Amino acid sequence: MAADTLILETFPVGPLQCNCTILGDATTHEAIVIDPGEEISRLVGRLTQLGLKLTQILITHAHIDHIGGALQLKRLTGAPILLNQNDLPLLEMMEKQASWLGVDTPETAPPDASLEDGQRVGLDSYPAQVIHTPGHTQGSVCLHFAPLGLVVAGDTLFAGSIGRTDLPGGDSRQILSSIHSRLLVLPEDTQVLPGHGPVTTIGQEKIRNPFLT
Repeated sequence: MAADTLILETFPVGPLQCNCTILGDATTHEAIVIDPGEEISRLVGRLTQLGLKLTQILITHAHIDHIGGALQLKRLTGAPILLNQNDLPLLEMMEKQASWLGVDTPETAPPDASLEDGQRVGLDSYPAQVIHTPGHTQGSVCLHFAPLGLVVAGDTLFAGSIGRTDLPGGDSRQILSSIHSRLLVLPEDTQVLPGHGPVTTIGQEKIRNPFLT
C-alpha cells in the first residue's frame, strides 16, 4: 500500500469543534468523510479542491455535533450515510438535541445502512473495520484502519479522557468495558483520532488516562 496516495485531513467544525475527517485515495480519487457535523460547504469545497468523489459518509454516533450536516452532505454528493442502528432513537431526538445547544434543528433522515460490528467500510486501499463501542451512546462505533495504524474513536476515547455518559443512551460501566475490551487491545502504537481534541495513542492512554487506570 503506497502511503503517498493517502489523503487524510481532520478539522474541527461547529460550536463543539467536532473533528470531521476526510480520508481519500489520490489514485482512485475516492474518499470517505467521518462525522460531518457542520460547515458542509467548507467540506464540499475541500473535496472539490482535492478532486475527490465521496463514496461513504460514516457517523460514529448520532449526537448533533457529529451528524448534523450529514443529510446536506448526502444531498450534495450522493454518498450514502452509515450509522449504527442502535442510535436511531437519538436521531429521532434531533430537535431536543438542538435545544440543549440552543441551535437550529438540522434536517436529518434515517441512514442508508447500519454500521455493524466487524463490518468492513472505507476505501478499497484504506479499509476500516467497524468496532461497536457502546457507552457514550448505544450505537457508538470506532473505525479501525489497521493498515494505517489508526482508530477513529468518535466520543468513546479522548486524550486523557473518555466520553460523557450522562446523556440519553449513555452508560458509564458500558463505556469502560468497551474501551478496555475493544480499544486497549489494539497495538499500543495505534493512533487514536478522537471526536474532539488532539490525537493520542492507545499506549499513551493505557498509561496516562486517569479514567482507565
